[in-house]
Amino acid sequence: MGGDCKYEIRQEAYVKLVLHALKHRASAVNGLLVGRLVDAAGSGSAGVQIVDAVPLSHSQIGLLPSLELALIQVEEHYGAQDLSVVGYYQANERFNDEQLSGAARKIGDHIFRYFPRAALLLLSNNYLEALLKRKVNIPVVELYTRNSSKSWERAGLGLEQSTELTIKEPSAFSILLDYISSEKWQEIVDFDDHLDDISKDWLNSNLFK
Repeated sequence: MGGDCKYEIRQEAYVKLVLHALKHRASAVNGLLVGRLVDAAGSGSAGVQIVDAVPLSHSQIGLLPSLELALIQVEEHYGAQDLSVVGYYQANERFNDEQLSGAARKIGDHIFRYFPRAALLLLSNNYLEALLKRKVNIPVVELYTRNSSKSWERAGLGLEQSTELTIKEPSAFSILLDYISSEKWQEIVDFDDHLDDISKDWLNSNLFK
């Protein structure tokens, strides 16, 4: 389904999911991607615009009850903005684990039933570590889409090498490095944090203010 579809991620969504992974570097993390289906650059072909990312968990990422609860609240909040869940992101716990896990595939399949052009983004822990040390300024995600045989396949390695995934604002990388310098990741709240303390804002409304 993803082969003829272009994916664009907005700056805030990209920065937010990277900061979430950096805050919990010793754990697996995951989250939802929110956006809309659009006409790709007026070409008449389909495109998916990822507008926001909602950090979910840094502990038991495969728990379906908490995922279902989060999906209900996310759809309720973003539905009023004509947005819906269009995908999922995950960073694995083990540093050298660059494979899409069974949990990610299962959650992706769940989202696919409601949004057939769903995207899965897998963060590279190796690239995250290099980014943290400011040794590289390269994208840290890989895009996976579901093919005609209902399997999730890699659509491209990172944003630079993938023709199917682009970042809308080129300034995202310099902004992210600034946030890393100031340890902005400390301010990220995920759904786990919200369930522990409902006063914490899972929407991260003030993160970029």
